[in-house]
Amino acid sequence: MVANKFVVDLNKPLVCQVFTRTAWWVIPIIWIPIASCFIYSSFRLGLPVPHLPLFVLLGIFVWTLTEYLLHRFLFHVQTKSYWGNTMHYLLHGCHHKHPMDSLRLVFPPAGAALIAYMIWSSVKLVFPPSIAPAVFGGILLGYVMYDCTHYYLHHGQPKSDVPKNLKKYHLNHHYRVQSLGFGITSPLWDKVFGTVPPPSKVDAKRR
Repeated sequence: MVANKFVVDLNKPLVCQVFTRTAWWVIPIIWIPIASCFIYSSFRLGLPVPHLPLFVLLGIFVWTLTEYLLHRFLFHVQTKSYWGNTMHYLLHGCHHKHPMDSLRLVFPPAGAALIAYMIWSSVKLVFPPSIAPAVFGGILLGYVMYDCTHYYLHHGQPKSDVPKNLKKYHLNHHYRVQSLGFGITSPLWDKVFGTVPPPSKVDAKRR
């Protein structure tokens, strides 16, 4: 499937064709203002300005773990029932089926909002009222970086080593070992939890 030639087939179920399709630029347009509002909310609730960036950075770091856990345990969950398979397809299966479809590389805002609400509910339980919004704002910024990075890894043409290696790492997850390599913005948590893919034969020879 090529995104710019996509045509809705009215003789087939529409949800799986339409619901999962989102342009990458929608993500920063929607979520950066929301993240900014949460961060500003911490300021209004009395969090000192010098502390704001620290808790925002903490939120971004928390997101990197959330990204890994969601990708590994939710997006790659094993399903057997009709409705389980349908939900899995909507969440992530469609992306693995059409990995270069430019409109299936970021998470639809409606689905992201449900997950964001659950994360916000958890953050409020862990952090004091003045700190929780800043941390959650950082998590949302981390999410924006994640989705934009994900798009870039599929359609960008990196010139320097770091993004080149990250692109290779992610495409390896798609085309060689889908059960490993769940990190998108970083392989950090793959290293922590032992899910780094083994080197390919070509890479092994180079070593």
